[in-house]
Amino acid sequence: MIQTETTIQVRYVETDQMGFVHHQNYVAYFELARVDMLEKIGVPYHQLEKDGYMLPVLGIEIQYLMPNTFGDELRIVCMMREMPKVRINIEYEIFRGETLTTTGSSHHGFMSPKGKAIRPPKYLIEVARPFYEK
Repeated sequence: MIQTETTIQVRYVETDQMGFVHHQNYVAYFELARVDMLEKIGVPYHQLEKDGYMLPVLGIEIQYLMPNTFGDELRIVCMMREMPKVRINIEYEIFRGETLTTTGSSHHGFMSPKGKAIRPPKYLIEVARPFYEK
């Protein structure tokens, strides 16, 4: 399994009238963590796109357990439990301190710039393989 952590601080602009992080921002938090995960394992997202690989979102789920507010430092744990294939599934857990506040997942498909489903690049498989061989 590939697992990484990304830390962010909630900005005022991300909160709603009640002072809570607005629900739409969690999708952006997931994206930030996912792009950071790829960077940390040595496969920058911009390189995937440069090489002709797109990763459109096929589905997303979010469970809001507790609200987060302006100034909170959040730790986003990003997990890829299975080796990437034509699809890639990512799970997320967001913590404020030791408190789990949000969970979710996103599902993506590898596509060519013309919208055709394709397999992931060999270099991604090579980088990911050691995380799954145990």
